[in-house]
Amino acid sequence: MSKQTTISDLVNVLDKITGGRIVSDIWQVPGGTNPFVVMKSSNIPGKSVMETPGLVFGDPQKPVRKIAVCMTLTESAIELAGATGVDVIIAHHPIADAANSGGVPLKFYLSLYDIAVMELHEAFHGLHPGIPFIHGHQTFRTEIAYGGLPGNIMSVGRALPEIKTVGDVIERLNTFMGVSQEKQLLEQEKEIRDSHDIEETCLATSPRVLNGSMENKVSTVLHIFPHTGFSPAHMGQALNEHPEIDTVIASISRVRSDHPLVSKAKELNLNFIVGNSHAMEIQENGLPLAYAIQALLPGVEVVVFRERVTATRLEQVGTPEIKRYGQEMAYKYLVERS
Repeated sequence: MSKQTTISDLVNVLDKITGGRIVSDIWQVPGGTNPFVVMKSSNIPGKSVMETPGLVFGDPQKPVRKIAVCMTLTESAIELAGATGVDVIIAHHPIADAANSGGVPLKFYLSLYDIAVMELHEAFHGLHPGIPFIHGHQTFRTEIAYGGLPGNIMSVGRALPEIKTVGDVIERLNTFMGVSQEKQLLEQEKEIRDSHDIEETCLATSPRVLNGSMENKVSTVLHIFPHTGFSPAHMGQALNEHPEIDTVIASISRVRSDHPLVSKAKELNLNFIVGNSHAMEIQENGLPLAYAIQALLPGVEVVVFRERVTATRLEQVGTPEIKRYGQEMAYKYLVERS
C-alpha cells in the first residue's frame, strides 16, 4: 500500500520546484533570513502584507488528495474548493488575513471547509522562461530584483526564429491564449444574457502596439512588468547594458499610450508592445506549476482555478427578480437614509 500524500509532502515538492525557496516554518519568519520573505507596502496604514512562500494555514500532516492552483485567493476560490473536495489551495499571490477570505479571519473560513492554503509569488518568479517564450523570445538574462528593487523582474531575450516582426509577436500571443475562443465565449454570453455591452478582461486587455508598427523588425527584446516598479531610468540602464535591444514588451501589468515608459521607448526608438495582462498569468505561471506538481505527485489530482471577470451595465445585470431586489433594497434602505 502506497504512502498517503500529506501537506508536508507538498511543501517538500514546492521546495524542490523552487530550488529551496520555501519557508520551513512560518512562525520563525520574523527572525529568518529567507530573501523571498518580502514585505509589500504602499505605506497605507494597516495594509501591508508579508510574503511567506510555503504553508500559510493548515495541518502539515493533513492528507492531500486534491490540489487547486490559483493566482489570487478569494472567497469564490474558497467556496469552489469547499464544494469540490479540494484539500489545499496553492495561490501564486501573497495571502492576507480577511483580504483574501471574504472579510473574515482565514482560520474561521478555511477550517470550516478543512482547506489548507499555501503561497509562492516571488519564490516562483524567475524559475522558468515561459512568459518570455509565449511572447516570442528566448531569454539570455533574467533579473528578479533589477536595480536593487525586490520583485522588479526584467529579462532580455532574442526573438525566436519564427518571430520576425511586431505583428508576429501579436499573432503568437493571440494563438497561445486562445483569443478567438474567448471572443466566441463572450459573444454567446451576450446572446444568452441579452446584453450586448458586456466587456471581459482577457479581450479588453488584448495585446497591442504602443510604439512602432506591425511590420517593424524584432530581434532583441527587453521584457518588463511595469507594476513591479520598472522605470524609464531602468529602461535606459538596460539599453546601456544591451544596446542591441530594439523592442520592449510590457506584460502582466500594462501601461497606457501616454505613460512615461512609452515616451522613453519613443525617445530611444524602440518598439513598445503591451502583451498578456495579469489576467492571463494563471496560464503563464499557473499551468507550469500545476504540471510540475502533477509530475512529482502523480497520485494527487490537480485542478486549476481560473477567474473570468466581466463588466455589465447596471440595468442589464441579473434576472428581473434580482433587479427588483437590488432596486428595492437601495431605495428603501440606502437612498432614503442618505
